[in-house]
Amino acid sequence: MALSKINPTILSSWKKLIQQFDKENNHHISDFFKEGDNRLDEFTINWNNFYVDFSKNRLSKNTFKLLTSLCKETNLKDNIDKYFNGAIINETEGRSVLHTALRSSGNDEVDKTLDKIINISDELNNAKRLGYTGKKITDVVNIGIGGSHLGPEMVTEALSYYSKGVKPHFISNIDSDFTSKILKDLNPETTLFIIVSKTFTTIETLENANKIRVWFIENASENAIKDHFIAISNNTEVPKKFGISPDNILSIPDWVGGRFSLWGSVGLVISIVIGSENFKDFLKGAHEMDIHFKNSPFEKNIPVVLALLSIWYNNFFKCETEAVLPYSQFLTKLPDYLQQASMESNGKSIDRSGKKVNYQTGSIVWGSTGTNAQHAFFQLMHQGTKIIPSDFIAFKSSLYGDSDQHEILNSNFLAQTNALMMGKSTSGEDIHKNIDGNKPSNSIVINKLDPFNLGSLIAMYENKIFTIGSILNVFSYDQWGVELGKSIAKEILLGNEDTLDKSTKKIREQLNE
Repeated sequence: MALSKINPTILSSWKKLIQQFDKENNHHISDFFKEGDNRLDEFTINWNNFYVDFSKNRLSKNTFKLLTSLCKETNLKDNIDKYFNGAIINETEGRSVLHTALRSSGNDEVDKTLDKIINISDELNNAKRLGYTGKKITDVVNIGIGGSHLGPEMVTEALSYYSKGVKPHFISNIDSDFTSKILKDLNPETTLFIIVSKTFTTIETLENANKIRVWFIENASENAIKDHFIAISNNTEVPKKFGISPDNILSIPDWVGGRFSLWGSVGLVISIVIGSENFKDFLKGAHEMDIHFKNSPFEKNIPVVLALLSIWYNNFFKCETEAVLPYSQFLTKLPDYLQQASMESNGKSIDRSGKKVNYQTGSIVWGSTGTNAQHAFFQLMHQGTKIIPSDFIAFKSSLYGDSDQHEILNSNFLAQTNALMMGKSTSGEDIHKNIDGNKPSNSIVINKLDPFNLGSLIAMYENKIFTIGSILNVFSYDQWGVELGKSIAKEILLGNEDTLDKSTKKIREQLNE
Protein backbone atom coordinates (compact mmCIF):
# COMPACT_ATOMS: atom_id res chain seq x y z
CA MET A 1 0.00 0.00 0.00
CA ALA A 2 1.14 3.53 -0.80
CA LEU A 3 1.56 6.45 1.57
CA SER A 4 -1.49 8.51 2.45
CA LYS A 5 -2.34 11.33 0.03
CA ILE A 6 -3.59 14.17 2.19
CA ASN A 7 -3.15 17.87 1.50
CA PRO A 8 -2.05 19.10 4.97
CA THR A 9 -3.49 22.58 4.45
CA ILE A 10 -7.09 21.30 4.48
CA LEU A 11 -6.70 19.71 7.90
CA SER A 12 -8.08 21.08 11.14
CA SER A 13 -4.66 21.16 12.80
CA TRP A 14 -3.14 23.18 9.94
CA LYS A 15 -5.95 25.74 10.08
CA LYS A 16 -5.54 26.03 13.83
CA LEU A 17 -1.78 26.47 13.35
CA ILE A 18 -2.49 29.47 11.12
CA GLN A 19 -4.58 31.00 13.91
CA GLN A 20 -1.93 30.11 16.48
CA PHE A 21 0.78 31.73 14.38
CA ASP A 22 -1.24 34.94 14.06
CA LYS A 23 -1.65 34.98 17.81
CA GLU A 24 1.94 34.37 18.92
CA ASN A 25 4.38 34.92 16.04
CA ASN A 26 5.75 38.10 17.66
CA HIS A 27 6.22 36.53 21.09
CA HIS A 28 9.78 36.36 22.36
CA ILE A 29 11.18 32.88 23.02
CA SER A 30 11.99 33.89 26.58
CA ASP A 31 8.27 34.55 27.15
CA PHE A 32 7.48 30.90 26.48
CA PHE A 33 9.68 29.92 29.41
CA LYS A 34 7.26 31.84 31.62
CA GLU A 35 4.40 29.47 30.72
CA GLY A 36 5.52 27.14 33.48
CA ASP A 37 8.51 25.50 35.09
CA ASN A 38 8.32 22.32 33.03
CA ARG A 39 9.22 23.69 29.56
CA LEU A 40 12.59 21.97 29.68
CA ASP A 41 10.97 18.66 30.59
CA GLU A 42 8.53 18.94 27.70
CA PHE A 43 10.93 20.44 25.19
CA THR A 44 13.97 18.17 25.66
CA ILE A 45 14.58 14.56 24.71
CA ASN A 46 17.09 12.25 26.39
CA TRP A 47 17.86 9.23 24.21
CA ASN A 48 20.87 6.90 24.31
CA ASN A 49 23.90 9.18 23.95
CA PHE A 50 21.84 12.16 22.74
CA TYR A 51 20.36 15.12 24.58
CA VAL A 52 18.17 17.27 22.34
CA ASP A 53 16.95 20.64 23.61
CA PHE A 54 14.37 22.33 21.38
CA SER A 55 13.14 24.76 24.05
CA LYS A 56 14.84 27.76 22.33
CA ASN A 57 12.20 27.88 19.61
CA ARG A 58 9.37 30.28 18.83
CA LEU A 59 6.99 27.61 19.87
CA SER A 60 4.38 27.49 22.62
CA LYS A 61 3.06 24.33 24.22
CA ASN A 62 -0.24 24.78 22.38
CA THR A 63 1.53 25.09 19.03
CA PHE A 64 3.57 21.99 19.75
CA LYS A 65 0.38 20.05 20.49
CA LEU A 66 -1.13 21.21 17.19
CA LEU A 67 1.99 20.13 15.32
CA THR A 68 1.79 16.65 16.81
CA SER A 69 -1.90 16.60 15.88
CA LEU A 70 -0.79 17.29 12.31
CA CYS A 71 1.21 14.04 12.48
CA LYS A 72 -1.92 12.13 13.45
CA GLU A 73 -4.14 13.78 10.84
CA THR A 74 -1.67 12.96 8.05
CA ASN A 75 -1.40 9.31 9.18
CA LEU A 76 2.30 9.59 9.97
CA LYS A 77 2.41 6.46 12.14
CA ASP A 78 0.88 4.36 9.39
CA ASN A 79 3.25 5.89 6.85
CA ILE A 80 6.26 5.08 9.05
CA ASP A 81 5.12 1.47 9.24
CA LYS A 82 4.85 1.32 5.43
CA TYR A 83 8.32 2.87 5.13
CA PHE A 84 9.89 0.16 7.27
CA ASN A 85 7.77 -2.70 5.91
CA GLY A 86 8.81 -2.24 2.30
CA ALA A 87 5.65 -0.76 0.79
CA ILE A 88 6.06 0.82 -2.66
CA ILE A 89 6.29 4.36 -1.31
CA ASN A 90 8.49 5.55 -4.20
CA GLU A 91 5.49 5.34 -6.49
CA THR A 92 6.85 7.27 -9.47
CA GLU A 93 9.65 4.72 -9.83
CA GLY A 94 7.68 1.74 -8.53
CA ARG A 95 10.11 0.96 -5.71
CA SER A 96 10.24 0.31 -2.00
CA VAL A 97 12.48 2.55 0.10
CA LEU A 98 14.43 0.27 2.40
CA HIS A 99 17.86 1.78 3.03
CA THR A 100 17.00 1.22 6.70
CA ALA A 101 17.26 -2.53 6.00
CA LEU A 102 20.96 -2.08 5.20
CA ARG A 103 21.61 -1.35 8.88
CA SER A 104 19.59 -4.22 10.31
CA SER A 105 19.98 -7.99 10.00
CA GLY A 106 17.69 -10.68 8.65
CA ASN A 107 17.78 -9.93 4.92
CA ASP A 108 19.87 -12.49 3.00
CA GLU A 109 20.88 -10.05 0.28
CA VAL A 110 21.95 -7.45 2.84
CA ASP A 111 23.79 -9.97 5.03
CA LYS A 112 25.73 -11.41 2.07
CA THR A 113 26.82 -7.95 0.94
CA LEU A 114 27.84 -6.99 4.47
CA ASP A 115 29.92 -10.18 4.74
CA LYS A 116 31.66 -9.24 1.50
CA ILE A 117 32.30 -5.68 2.75
CA ILE A 118 33.76 -7.03 6.00
CA ASN A 119 35.94 -9.60 4.23
CA ILE A 120 37.39 -7.08 1.78
CA SER A 121 38.02 -4.56 4.58
CA ASP A 122 39.67 -7.10 6.87
CA GLU A 123 41.83 -8.57 4.10
CA LEU A 124 43.08 -5.13 3.08
CA ASN A 125 43.74 -3.93 6.63
CA ASN A 126 45.40 -7.21 7.63
CA ALA A 127 47.56 -7.23 4.47
CA LYS A 128 46.00 -10.45 3.19
CA ARG A 129 44.71 -8.75 0.02
CA LEU A 130 47.71 -7.14 -1.66
CA GLY A 131 48.50 -5.20 -4.80
CA TYR A 132 49.75 -6.86 -7.97
CA THR A 133 53.41 -6.62 -6.84
CA GLY A 134 52.69 -8.02 -3.38
CA LYS A 135 52.70 -4.69 -1.56
CA LYS A 136 50.11 -3.62 1.06
CA ILE A 137 47.35 -1.29 -0.12
CA THR A 138 47.96 2.17 1.35
CA ASP A 139 45.42 4.30 -0.56
CA VAL A 140 41.84 3.82 -1.73
CA VAL A 141 40.19 6.03 -4.35
CA ASN A 142 36.39 6.20 -4.46
CA ILE A 143 35.10 7.20 -7.91
CA GLY A 144 31.44 8.25 -7.84
CA ILE A 145 29.19 11.28 -7.67
CA GLY A 146 26.18 12.42 -5.63
CA GLY A 147 25.13 9.73 -3.18
CA SER A 148 28.05 7.60 -4.34
CA HIS A 149 30.43 10.25 -3.05
CA LEU A 150 29.01 12.77 -0.56
CA GLY A 151 28.09 10.28 2.16
CA PRO A 152 31.25 8.14 2.10
CA GLU A 153 33.50 11.21 1.97
CA MET A 154 31.65 12.89 4.84
CA VAL A 155 31.78 9.78 7.04
CA THR A 156 35.43 8.91 6.40
CA GLU A 157 36.44 12.46 7.28
CA ALA A 158 34.13 12.56 10.32
CA LEU A 159 35.58 9.29 11.61
CA SER A 160 39.19 9.84 10.53
CA TYR A 161 40.22 9.50 14.18
CA TYR A 162 39.34 5.80 13.85
CA SER A 163 41.38 5.24 10.67
CA LYS A 164 43.13 1.90 10.29
CA GLY A 165 45.78 3.41 8.04
CA VAL A 166 44.47 3.26 4.47
CA LYS A 167 44.19 6.82 3.15
CA PRO A 168 40.95 7.69 1.30
CA HIS A 169 40.63 9.89 -1.80
CA PHE A 170 37.45 10.91 -3.61
CA ILE A 171 37.00 11.73 -7.28
CA SER A 172 33.52 12.90 -8.24
CA ASN A 173 33.46 15.98 -10.45
CA ILE A 174 34.32 15.56 -14.12
CA ASP A 175 37.30 17.86 -13.63
CA SER A 176 40.37 16.44 -15.33
CA ASP A 177 42.73 18.80 -13.52
CA PHE A 178 41.62 17.58 -10.10
CA THR A 179 41.77 13.92 -11.16
CA SER A 180 45.27 14.39 -12.57
CA LYS A 181 46.41 16.01 -9.34
CA ILE A 182 45.12 13.06 -7.27
CA LEU A 183 46.78 10.50 -9.56
CA LYS A 184 50.12 12.36 -9.53
CA ASP A 185 50.68 11.45 -5.88
CA LEU A 186 49.47 7.83 -6.03
CA ASN A 187 51.44 4.63 -6.49
CA PRO A 188 49.55 2.11 -8.67
CA GLU A 189 51.20 -0.75 -6.79
CA THR A 190 49.54 0.27 -3.51
CA THR A 191 46.27 1.90 -4.60
CA LEU A 192 42.79 0.38 -4.75
CA PHE A 193 40.08 1.99 -6.89
CA ILE A 194 36.36 1.64 -6.18
CA ILE A 195 34.02 2.66 -9.03
CA VAL A 196 30.53 3.38 -7.72
CA SER A 197 27.65 3.64 -10.18
CA LYS A 198 24.36 1.79 -9.83
CA THR A 199 23.89 1.51 -13.59
CA PHE A 200 27.53 1.99 -14.61
CA THR A 201 26.32 4.66 -17.04
CA THR A 202 26.83 7.86 -14.98
CA ILE A 203 28.85 10.06 -17.33
CA GLU A 204 31.04 11.76 -14.68
CA THR A 205 31.91 8.47 -13.00
CA LEU A 206 32.66 6.57 -16.23
CA GLU A 207 34.78 9.37 -17.69
CA ASN A 208 36.84 9.53 -14.52
CA ALA A 209 37.08 5.73 -14.31
CA ASN A 210 38.26 5.44 -17.91
CA LYS A 211 40.85 8.19 -17.40
CA ILE A 212 42.14 6.34 -14.32
CA ARG A 213 42.15 3.02 -16.22
CA VAL A 214 44.43 4.50 -18.89
CA TRP A 215 46.73 5.91 -16.19
CA PHE A 216 46.82 2.57 -14.38
CA ILE A 217 47.66 0.54 -17.50
CA GLU A 218 50.42 3.00 -18.43
CA ASN A 219 51.96 2.69 -14.96
CA ALA A 220 51.16 -0.96 -14.17
CA SER A 221 49.43 -3.37 -16.58
CA GLU A 222 45.97 -4.23 -17.88
CA ASN A 223 46.18 -7.66 -16.25
CA ALA A 224 46.64 -6.02 -12.82
CA ILE A 225 43.22 -4.31 -13.00
CA LYS A 226 41.65 -7.37 -11.36
CA ASP A 227 43.78 -6.77 -8.23
CA HIS A 228 43.18 -3.03 -7.96
CA PHE A 229 39.63 -2.24 -9.09
CA ILE A 230 36.27 -2.94 -7.44
CA ALA A 231 32.86 -2.02 -8.90
CA ILE A 232 29.76 -1.16 -6.88
CA SER A 233 27.04 -1.63 -9.48
CA ASN A 234 24.01 -3.61 -10.60
CA ASN A 235 25.42 -3.70 -14.12
CA THR A 236 27.79 -6.65 -14.05
CA GLU A 237 28.67 -6.83 -17.74
CA VAL A 238 30.30 -3.42 -18.26
CA PRO A 239 32.60 -3.75 -15.21
CA LYS A 240 33.75 -7.13 -16.58
CA LYS A 241 34.63 -5.50 -19.92
CA PHE A 242 36.49 -2.85 -17.91
CA GLY A 243 38.65 -5.69 -16.56
CA ILE A 244 37.12 -6.01 -13.10
CA SER A 245 36.85 -9.52 -11.71
CA PRO A 246 33.27 -10.77 -11.06
CA ASP A 247 34.37 -11.42 -7.45
CA ASN A 248 35.06 -7.70 -7.13
CA ILE A 249 31.57 -6.53 -8.17
CA LEU A 250 29.17 -5.67 -5.33
CA SER A 251 25.53 -4.91 -6.05
CA ILE A 252 23.22 -2.14 -4.81
CA PRO A 253 19.63 -3.24 -4.06
CA ASP A 254 17.04 -1.63 -6.32
CA TRP A 255 15.20 -0.37 -3.22
CA VAL A 256 18.11 1.81 -2.09
CA GLY A 257 18.34 5.38 -3.39
CA GLY A 258 21.76 6.84 -4.06
CA ARG A 259 21.69 9.54 -1.40
CA PHE A 260 20.84 6.94 1.28
CA SER A 261 23.19 4.20 0.06
CA LEU A 262 26.25 4.63 2.29
CA TRP A 263 24.98 1.92 4.67
CA GLY A 264 25.55 -0.86 2.15
CA SER A 265 28.06 -1.63 -0.61
CA VAL A 266 28.55 2.08 -1.35
CA GLY A 267 30.00 2.29 2.16
CA LEU A 268 32.82 -0.14 1.32
CA VAL A 269 35.35 2.70 1.39
CA ILE A 270 34.11 3.64 4.88
CA SER A 271 34.63 0.10 6.16
CA ILE A 272 38.10 -0.06 4.63
CA VAL A 273 39.17 3.23 6.21
CA ILE A 274 37.72 2.81 9.73
CA GLY A 275 37.77 -1.00 9.88
CA SER A 276 34.92 -3.49 9.78
CA GLU A 277 34.21 -3.46 13.53
CA ASN A 278 33.76 0.30 13.53
CA PHE A 279 31.63 0.04 10.39
CA LYS A 280 29.36 -2.45 12.15
CA ASP A 281 29.07 -0.03 15.10
CA PHE A 282 28.16 2.70 12.61
CA LEU A 283 25.32 0.53 11.31
CA LYS A 284 24.18 -0.34 14.84
CA GLY A 285 23.94 3.31 15.79
CA ALA A 286 21.74 4.02 12.78
CA HIS A 287 19.55 1.00 13.52
CA GLU A 288 19.03 2.15 17.10
CA MET A 289 17.84 5.53 15.83
CA ASP A 290 15.46 3.74 13.44
CA ILE A 291 13.94 1.85 16.36
CA HIS A 292 13.56 5.10 18.31
CA PHE A 293 11.89 6.75 15.30
CA LYS A 294 9.56 3.84 14.68
CA ASN A 295 8.42 3.33 18.27
CA SER A 296 8.62 6.63 20.17
CA PRO A 297 5.61 8.92 20.73
CA PHE A 298 5.68 11.94 18.46
CA GLU A 299 6.35 14.48 21.22
CA LYS A 300 9.48 12.58 22.34
CA ASN A 301 10.59 11.40 18.89
CA ILE A 302 13.75 13.25 17.81
CA PRO A 303 13.35 13.00 14.00
CA VAL A 304 9.64 13.84 14.22
CA VAL A 305 10.17 16.88 16.46
CA LEU A 306 12.92 18.24 14.20
CA ALA A 307 10.69 17.71 11.16
CA LEU A 308 7.76 19.50 12.78
CA LEU A 309 9.96 22.47 13.61
CA SER A 310 11.12 22.66 9.99
CA ILE A 311 7.52 22.62 8.77
CA TRP A 312 6.55 25.26 11.34
CA TYR A 313 9.25 27.71 10.30
CA ASN A 314 9.13 27.00 6.56
CA ASN A 315 5.36 27.26 6.15
CA PHE A 316 4.28 29.69 8.84
CA PHE A 317 7.25 31.98 9.47
CA LYS A 318 8.18 31.68 5.77
CA CYS A 319 11.79 30.89 6.62
CA GLU A 320 13.38 29.56 3.46
CA THR A 321 16.55 28.15 4.98
CA GLU A 322 17.80 26.22 7.98
CA ALA A 323 21.40 25.85 9.13
CA VAL A 324 23.30 22.83 10.44
CA LEU A 325 26.19 23.90 12.68
CA PRO A 326 28.38 21.10 14.06
CA TYR A 327 30.97 22.13 16.64
CA SER A 328 33.53 19.66 15.33
CA GLN A 329 35.84 20.28 12.40
CA PHE A 330 35.62 16.57 11.58
CA LEU A 331 31.98 17.20 10.57
CA THR A 332 32.82 19.93 8.08
CA LYS A 333 31.12 18.01 5.24
CA LEU A 334 27.93 17.17 7.17
CA PRO A 335 26.02 20.25 5.88
CA ASP A 336 26.97 19.37 2.28
CA TYR A 337 25.79 15.80 2.76
CA LEU A 338 22.50 16.93 4.30
CA GLN A 339 21.96 19.41 1.47
CA GLN A 340 21.66 16.55 -0.98
CA ALA A 341 19.79 14.22 1.37
CA SER A 342 17.19 16.87 2.17
CA MET A 343 16.93 19.08 -0.89
CA GLU A 344 17.01 16.27 -3.45
CA SER A 345 14.32 14.50 -1.42
CA ASN A 346 11.81 17.20 -0.52
CA GLY A 347 12.53 19.77 -3.22
CA LYS A 348 9.19 19.01 -4.87
CA SER A 349 6.22 21.09 -6.05
CA ILE A 350 3.79 18.30 -7.01
CA ASP A 351 2.01 16.35 -4.25
CA ARG A 352 1.39 12.62 -4.08
CA SER A 353 -1.98 13.09 -5.78
CA GLY A 354 -0.31 14.74 -8.77
CA LYS A 355 -1.46 18.25 -7.89
CA LYS A 356 0.56 21.45 -7.64
CA VAL A 357 1.20 22.25 -3.98
CA ASN A 358 0.00 25.53 -2.45
CA TYR A 359 2.47 25.49 0.46
CA GLN A 360 6.21 25.22 1.09
CA THR A 361 7.89 21.80 0.89
CA GLY A 362 11.68 21.42 1.24
CA SER A 363 13.87 23.99 3.00
CA ILE A 364 17.26 25.19 1.80
CA VAL A 365 19.84 23.46 4.00
CA TRP A 366 23.28 24.93 4.55
CA GLY A 367 25.85 25.45 7.28
CA SER A 368 29.43 25.16 8.46
CA THR A 369 31.40 24.26 11.54
CA GLY A 370 31.68 26.23 14.75
CA THR A 371 33.67 28.23 15.62
CA ASN A 372 34.62 29.03 12.00
CA ALA A 373 31.06 30.03 11.16
CA GLN A 374 30.97 32.46 14.09
CA HIS A 375 33.57 34.56 12.27
CA ALA A 376 31.61 34.47 9.01
CA PHE A 377 27.83 34.36 8.61
CA PHE A 378 26.78 34.44 12.28
CA GLN A 379 26.67 38.23 11.99
CA LEU A 380 23.62 37.90 9.73
CA MET A 381 22.07 35.33 12.03
CA HIS A 382 22.36 37.69 15.02
CA GLN A 383 21.59 41.09 13.52
CA GLY A 384 20.20 40.42 10.07
CA THR A 385 16.55 40.62 9.06
CA LYS A 386 16.14 36.91 8.42
CA ILE A 387 15.10 34.16 10.79
CA ILE A 388 17.36 31.14 10.29
CA PRO A 389 16.35 28.13 12.40
CA SER A 390 19.52 26.24 13.30
CA ASP A 391 20.72 22.91 14.62
CA PHE A 392 23.77 23.28 16.87
CA ILE A 393 25.62 19.98 17.39
CA ALA A 394 28.21 19.52 20.16
CA PHE A 395 30.04 16.65 21.80
CA LYS A 396 30.69 16.14 25.50
CA SER A 397 34.11 14.53 25.09
CA SER A 398 37.19 15.41 23.09
CA LEU A 399 38.59 12.57 20.97
CA TYR A 400 42.20 13.34 21.79
CA GLY A 401 41.62 14.28 25.42
CA ASP A 402 42.42 18.00 25.28
CA SER A 403 39.69 18.93 27.77
CA ASP A 404 40.78 22.56 28.16
CA GLN A 405 40.46 23.46 24.49
CA HIS A 406 37.32 21.35 24.17
CA GLU A 407 35.78 23.39 26.98
CA ILE A 408 36.51 26.58 25.02
CA LEU A 409 34.84 25.05 21.96
CA ASN A 410 31.74 24.09 23.92
CA SER A 411 31.58 27.45 25.68
CA ASN A 412 31.20 29.01 22.23
CA PHE A 413 28.47 26.50 21.37
CA LEU A 414 26.59 27.48 24.54
CA ALA A 415 27.17 31.20 24.07
CA GLN A 416 25.84 31.30 20.52
CA THR A 417 22.52 29.58 21.25
CA ASN A 418 22.05 31.84 24.29
CA ALA A 419 22.90 34.98 22.31
CA LEU A 420 20.61 34.04 19.44
CA MET A 421 17.72 33.69 21.86
CA MET A 422 18.38 36.51 24.33
CA GLY A 423 20.20 39.11 22.23
CA LYS A 424 21.39 42.37 23.79
CA SER A 425 19.38 45.54 24.18
CA THR A 426 21.13 48.87 23.52
CA SER A 427 20.07 52.37 22.51
CA GLY A 428 21.41 55.87 21.82
CA GLU A 429 24.98 55.93 20.54
CA ASP A 430 25.19 52.16 20.95
CA ILE A 431 22.10 51.41 18.84
CA HIS A 432 24.26 49.63 16.24
CA LYS A 433 25.18 47.11 18.92
CA ASN A 434 21.54 46.23 19.55
CA ILE A 435 20.71 42.56 18.97
CA ASP A 436 17.04 41.65 19.18
CA GLY A 437 17.54 37.97 19.87
CA ASN A 438 14.46 35.76 19.49
CA LYS A 439 16.31 33.64 16.91
CA PRO A 440 15.46 29.93 17.18
CA SER A 441 17.88 27.04 17.59
CA ASN A 442 18.02 23.38 18.56
CA SER A 443 20.88 22.05 20.67
CA ILE A 444 21.95 18.46 19.98
CA VAL A 445 24.46 17.27 22.55
CA ILE A 446 26.12 13.90 21.89
CA ASN A 447 28.47 12.03 24.19
CA LYS A 448 31.29 11.53 21.67
CA LEU A 449 31.96 11.57 17.93
CA ASP A 450 32.28 7.83 17.42
CA PRO A 451 30.95 5.43 14.74
CA PHE A 452 27.84 4.43 16.71
CA ASN A 453 26.79 8.01 17.46
CA LEU A 454 27.54 9.27 13.95
CA GLY A 455 25.35 6.46 12.59
CA SER A 456 22.56 7.62 14.89
CA LEU A 457 23.03 11.26 13.87
CA ILE A 458 22.80 10.55 10.14
CA ALA A 459 19.79 8.25 10.59
CA MET A 460 18.15 10.97 12.69
CA TYR A 461 18.32 13.38 9.76
CA GLU A 462 17.24 10.72 7.25
CA ASN A 463 14.14 9.98 9.29
CA LYS A 464 13.49 13.70 9.70
CA ILE A 465 13.51 13.99 5.90
CA PHE A 466 11.02 11.13 5.59
CA THR A 467 8.73 12.76 8.18
CA ILE A 468 8.69 16.09 6.36
CA GLY A 469 7.87 14.42 3.06
CA SER A 470 5.21 12.26 4.66
CA ILE A 471 3.38 15.16 6.31
CA LEU A 472 3.76 17.50 3.33
CA ASN A 473 2.42 14.87 0.94
CA VAL A 474 5.33 14.71 -1.53
CA PHE A 475 7.33 11.83 -2.95
CA SER A 476 10.71 12.12 -1.20
CA TYR A 477 12.55 9.37 -3.04
CA ASP A 478 12.64 10.34 -6.70
CA GLN A 479 14.69 13.13 -8.29
CA TRP A 480 13.29 13.97 -11.70
CA GLY A 481 14.76 17.46 -11.54
CA VAL A 482 18.24 15.92 -11.43
CA GLU A 483 17.41 13.55 -14.28
CA LEU A 484 16.29 16.39 -16.57
CA GLY A 485 19.66 18.13 -16.48
CA LYS A 486 21.45 14.85 -17.16
CA SER A 487 19.33 14.10 -20.22
CA ILE A 488 19.84 17.60 -21.69
CA ALA A 489 23.62 17.33 -21.17
CA LYS A 490 23.63 14.05 -23.13
CA GLU A 491 21.73 15.67 -25.98
CA ILE A 492 24.23 18.56 -26.07
CA LEU A 493 27.14 16.11 -26.25
CA LEU A 494 25.40 14.36 -29.15
CA GLY A 495 25.14 17.69 -30.96
CA ASN A 496 21.37 18.00 -30.61
CA GLU A 497 20.52 21.67 -29.99
CA ASP A 498 16.86 21.56 -31.02
CA THR A 499 15.57 22.02 -27.47
CA LEU A 500 18.04 24.70 -26.42
CA ASP A 501 16.95 28.31 -25.97
CA LYS A 502 18.76 31.16 -27.77
CA SER A 503 20.72 32.19 -24.70
CA THR A 504 22.06 28.67 -24.05
CA LYS A 505 23.00 28.22 -27.74
CA LYS A 506 24.98 31.47 -27.65
CA ILE A 507 26.75 30.49 -24.44
CA ARG A 508 27.69 27.18 -26.04
CA GLU A 509 29.23 29.07 -28.94
CA GLN A 510 31.29 31.09 -26.46
CA LEU A 511 32.50 27.94 -24.70
CA ASN A 512 33.53 26.36 -28.00
CA GLU A 513 35.45 29.36 -29.38
